[in-house]
Amino acid sequence: MIDHPVLSDEQRTPPPAVAEAARTGLRLRREHGRGGTEVGVRRAEQLMARTPLSDRDIKSIYSYFARHAVDRRARRWADPDKPSTGYIAWMLWGGDESRDWIGVLRRTLREVGV
Repeated sequence: MIDHPVLSDEQRTPPPAVAEAARTGLRLRREHGRGGTEVGVRRAEQLMARTPLSDRDIKSIYSYFARHAVDRRARRWADPDKPSTGYIAWMLWGGDESRDWIGVLRRTLREVGV
């Protein structure tokens, strides 16, 4: 599948804040021994590598945040001593920074019918 040219490689490249949030997610998962799945771990590694994302990746990350927005209501969401498993998973996917950045990319793709 060829990615739509409406987004440049620069736009598709995860910002440093997204890579750092993913790094935090991996650290929290290691420290607490829980949170996220192997898919989330692979996504964190991808975001930390800061390589341009495909249209498919953008849609997948967007869908993750849409499905898991409800997790933010959990007790201990971002508790520094004992964060919820949902928070750890959220961070693996790049955290709020990723949600906001991906939202812009997804809207741009939708405008051109992707």
